[in-house]
Amino acid sequence: MIVVASANGSVGIKEAMHILTAGGSAVDAVEAGIRAVEANPDDHTVGYGGYPNLLGEVELDAGLMNGRDLTSGAVAAIHGYKHPLSIARQVMETLPHVLLVGTGAERFAAERGFEREPLLTEAARQVWEQRLQQNFPDADLARLGEQPDLARWVRIATDPERAGGTVNFIAQDGQGDLCVGVSTSGWAWKYPGRVGDSPLVGAGLYADNRYGAAACTGMGEMAIRAGTARSIILYLKQGATLAAAGAAAMADLSDLGGRFLSQIHFIIVDPAGQHAAFSNAEGRSYVYMTDAMEEPVEQERIYIPTEKRWEA
Repeated sequence: MIVVASANGSVGIKEAMHILTAGGSAVDAVEAGIRAVEANPDDHTVGYGGYPNLLGEVELDAGLMNGRDLTSGAVAAIHGYKHPLSIARQVMETLPHVLLVGTGAERFAAERGFEREPLLTEAARQVWEQRLQQNFPDADLARLGEQPDLARWVRIATDPERAGGTVNFIAQDGQGDLCVGVSTSGWAWKYPGRVGDSPLVGAGLYADNRYGAAACTGMGEMAIRAGTARSIILYLKQGATLAAAGAAAMADLSDLGGRFLSQIHFIIVDPAGQHAAFSNAEGRSYVYMTDAMEEPVEQERIYIPTEKRWEA
């Protein structure tokens, strides 16, 4: 049994492993691990305390996929619920759909008994306000929602260092089943309604017991355009090693055109429980834990440089 997560998953990885050693499923473990991160106010990329969109609203996305039968559930652009991963699981298990968004996702969450709560912490609000004050007069900020060209404001406020931020978990249970989950507050200061790769099966996450599981963090637009998570699994299906699959996926991302290319990172686990992680930024790490370990281990990701550009 194994749990692999992005570095910020360290707050939940031991709970996820406890679920597995107690006989729980990979789905149970992924949900437990991610919920711990979603509830962490010090993590500004996920759940409660996440950085808001341009209008100062925390807007969350999450997705979950079961490698045993490829069932999936996801929610996007959801407000007022700090555990979107659990709502995504309810979508997977109770609806004939895969993805719910916006007010529909919020209605479903209420129907399933989830409680609304404010998500914007004072720390996140201050960073949002300070960032916008660098470019915009206070009078404009006071009427931000009335601005006729919000897209222009997004282009000015956008920051390649805050164009991504997410938690990934992959677990393999005692039955050999894989599950992958992803949760995020998305791109800081994004245009309201922006959805990244995290809730999109094939882009930000994919799991198939036969070949492996993969999940992405970073600039979600890149993973969407390249279909990164599914591509990694297809490379494994074709017989590639973990290292070769990761390198091929990074090459695909580097070949993308367009005006915006930034940081991207992913983790992979194969059916044998072997794992690897990759990044196009130096010094990035991830965490993993097996049932034979008392404590998780943080390990550096394989660095593969890619083309980067950012329109001024």
